[in-house]
Amino acid sequence: MFAHSVFALPMILIADGGSTKSNWCQLDDAGNRIYFNTEGYNPDFVSTEDVLVSLDKNLPDTLPRDQVQRVYYYGAGVSSREKAEKIAKAMRQTFHNAEVHVDHDLLAAAHALLGDEPGFAAILGTGTNSCVYDGEKVSYNVDSLGYFLGDEGSGSFIGKRLLRDYMRKLLPDGLQEIFWETYKLERDDILDRLYNQPLPNRFLASFSRFAYDHNNISYCREIVVEGFQAFFKNIVLHYPNYQSYTFNCIGSVGYNFRDALTQVASEHGMKVGKIIRSPIDDLVTYHTDYKK
Repeated sequence: MFAHSVFALPMILIADGGSTKSNWCQLDDAGNRIYFNTEGYNPDFVSTEDVLVSLDKNLPDTLPRDQVQRVYYYGAGVSSREKAEKIAKAMRQTFHNAEVHVDHDLLAAAHALLGDEPGFAAILGTGTNSCVYDGEKVSYNVDSLGYFLGDEGSGSFIGKRLLRDYMRKLLPDGLQEIFWETYKLERDDILDRLYNQPLPNRFLASFSRFAYDHNNISYCREIVVEGFQAFFKNIVLHYPNYQSYTFNCIGSVGYNFRDALTQVASEHGMKVGKIIRSPIDDLVTYHTDYKK
């Protein structure tokens, strides 16, 4: 949506924002990098005011906001100009002298994974997304539909399955007791978090960590594989000629469960390329190498 040349000015911020966390890199005119994190800013769940408050609280005290010349923020949920503007408005109020560019995190994934080469890129983190990339922009996208209707294979999808089985007392192999000891959550607590509190997608996705921590138990391995199978069946297989692409992916869920993801991709005839946890380093490299 808004991709432009970066490097004639002294201080630039580049950020990859998921629904849970945003990874930032501050660059100066000598190419020095300073990394920091803030919360994630998905416009489906936060307002401009929410973003303003969070930035004020979480930006490093050492960051000279008035000296920032350009901001490139790629964020989850930034699927329209209206949603981009909700985030961009907060960025402009925070960085008064900056030219602000806000775009979808899917484009960040493509830039980081593929550079200026065409191919297939996916995100498997709190939520899910994927695309075919033509080397410059997203050229084809099968809608993930968000955590209510889709997001197969994501942290929220895995967490939802785990939480549902826990609430129905269906967890096997002593996991029911382990889950209780870990979280101490009653039914009413869970329903309140899901239906009355903000950011239910993050709440659901937080339980994917439980599956990772107990990956030696067959049930946990199976629900992850089933999530990835659903991701391929409902999303990836609907890309024309999908087997002609290498499967490339960013995100904590894809990275943490990359063995299972590689297995499922292979079963569907896709060779695996890059699987990385966070795109921020590769995204900065993209801006320095391709967008000077």
